[in-house]
Amino acid sequence: MKVHYFEETDTLYIELRGAKIAETRDLDENTLLDLDSTGNLCAITIKHASDRTDVHRVTVESLAA
Repeated sequence: MKVHYFEETDTLYIELRGAKIAETRDLDENTLLDLDSTGNLCAITIKHASDRTDVHRVTVESLAA
């Protein structure tokens, strides 16, 4: 998983898996979901991230072995 914050556009991009994106769906006007060809969630884009999340504070709770 990778988390990217683009300060110039105030956009948070959370990549959950590195699969090829087949479809992007609007969850709402500021949240996009990227899906692979079988419908699995690959990434989430959050626009206006600093207003909608605590983007400047990141905590890692656990990591996969």
